[in-house]
Amino acid sequence: MPDPIFLPVSPPDAIPASRHPSLRRGSAPNGRTSLPEAAPDPARETAAGLASVLAEQVEAHISAARGVTALLPAVEAAADLLIEAFTHGGTLYTLGNGGSAADAQHLTGELVGHYKRDRRPLPAVTLTTDATVMTCIANDYSYEDVFARQIRALARPGDVVAAFTTSGNSPNVVSALETAQTNGAVTVLFGGGDGGAAARFADRLLLAPSSETPRIQEIHTLMLHMISEKVDAWAAA
Repeated sequence: MPDPIFLPVSPPDAIPASRHPSLRRGSAPNGRTSLPEAAPDPARETAAGLASVLAEQVEAHISAARGVTALLPAVEAAADLLIEAFTHGGTLYTLGNGGSAADAQHLTGELVGHYKRDRRPLPAVTLTTDATVMTCIANDYSYEDVFARQIRALARPGDVVAAFTTSGNSPNVVSALETAQTNGAVTVLFGGGDGGAAARFADRLLLAPSSETPRIQEIHTLMLHMISEKVDAWAAA
């Protein structure tokens, strides 16, 4: 019978080297384990940056809105112009591209429908809403003519043509205002900055005090609501 083999046994309180604090990675000289430094959190940093950008948007909007105070006489004059036109049977025609087309439709909706009060509908037409006419003109002539040709057919002395544009340089807007003046209609430009090339053909200028497209569109909404308030009250009286 072979002799038995005896293996050494560690004392019960022995700690394996791999678990000994003084030999573990990241341990402090006094034997205590040091905590690893927290890694940067990209999501948190992105959220903080976004919050800062959004706050800047709010401040820019407030600054532009405060600038409208200087425009109050011009806004009121535009409202009076519409009241005069509606009093004598005139029609408002509105137009614009992209977001400005939405603003043009917005103003028309406030007039044909109502702003706050239950009152009679007022004659207003947006020239972007007839897809058949728009595509016919764009296809057979050019996109530059999509508004001017409609105005040539519809606008008359006593009517008002209001164009919305953030740049003031859209060829179809410029040609529309020029045609409106040729037809004897009064023109109103909702623009920004210096009004661009369209300002030359505007009888009334409503220029948002900003050169940034978002701020200009926001101020256009404010101004069309202010105009709607006065016209709405007149029509309901």
